[in-house]
Amino acid sequence: MSTFSIAHVLSSFGMGGQERVALDLASWQRKRGHRVIAISIAPEPEGPLAELFRAADVRAETMPKYSGLDASLPVRLAALLNGESVDVVHTHNPHAMIYGAPAASLVRAKSVHTKHGMNPDAARRLWLRRTAATLVDAYVAVTPALAKVAAERAECDPGRIHVIPNGIDVTRFAPNAESRARVRQELGIPGDSWLVGSVGRLAPEKDQALLIRAMAPLLDERRQLMLVGDGPERAALEKACSETWRAEYCHLIGARADAAPYIAAMDAFVLSSRTEGLPLGLLEAMATGVPVVSTAVGGIPDLIDSGKNGMLVASGDEKALLRELVTLAGQPTAGLRLGQAGRETVLARYSLSQMAERYEELYEQVVTPARTAPRPAVTGENLRA
Repeated sequence: MSTFSIAHVLSSFGMGGQERVALDLASWQRKRGHRVIAISIAPEPEGPLAELFRAADVRAETMPKYSGLDASLPVRLAALLNGESVDVVHTHNPHAMIYGAPAASLVRAKSVHTKHGMNPDAARRLWLRRTAATLVDAYVAVTPALAKVAAERAECDPGRIHVIPNGIDVTRFAPNAESRARVRQELGIPGDSWLVGSVGRLAPEKDQALLIRAMAPLLDERRQLMLVGDGPERAALEKACSETWRAEYCHLIGARADAAPYIAAMDAFVLSSRTEGLPLGLLEAMATGVPVVSTAVGGIPDLIDSGKNGMLVASGDEKALLRELVTLAGQPTAGLRLGQAGRETVLARYSLSQMAERYEELYEQVVTPARTAPRPAVTGENLRA
């Protein structure tokens, strides 16, 4: 396998799912001997992941986008990429692709893009994405459902669309009685209480308010709720918890750098999102052996076979979510079976090594021909579009 110089271009160094995928992938790539740089196009200050990239021996740089459509950004990115002699520019999120793909062409690097979610957009922005995608050598969707959406929306030439599922470090996520006891003691949750939890950014599209409403009738000392994460909806969610009849059994504990111990403390994991790609939190809960209930959005039905390795409900269906929670609370043996099946699914198909090896193979496919016959660079006329 060849050694590459790789640049991951990100919308930010925030603690989002696609950024965490890029961090895990870059860390794995450094261990394999590749040269790796991570570039955020968000304005400073840097987000928390910048230092985590550096701790993994990955250079982290910020190249901020100016307001509006920034025609200078591809040129500025290209100057940085050229200095690193980059072979592959790997963009994450449409915003990063709009600027990163032209920059890759300017330095005759190959361009790989990963579609992490549904990414609905207005017509003008979709046009920009389609234009940028014409410069992409490989367009990756993280589930078959997202690949189908990309083809149907003409986001990219179907011949360049690939499917590579997200993967997690399965060595970090497993049942852990010690972590379970420690977290429950920290939060004052009895060891025999049935704890429902969720991990993720507190944002409107994640719809944790739905989970709070569904869980509210069940809250008492023996059935409690924990939300791990932070974001713009935190105040609204705290208010929603305070308005339940047993607010003391609803725990919003903020963001945690390491969610693994908190997932291990859960008896059920709920993802209540309105839109998703292939969320890491869901994979992490399944790898831990925690039974999961999720809304059937985005690429999640590609992961969960409802009733076999988890449960699916319609987006926004509070009654269905409550019904599944009541079932899990009353049938712990069935929950254990779901949890074990979920863990087996992730171990078999969604490990970090599986994901990273597939990306490495894809890089090899797109880069090797170019080392003998590089493609022409994009001109200034292209950039002005």
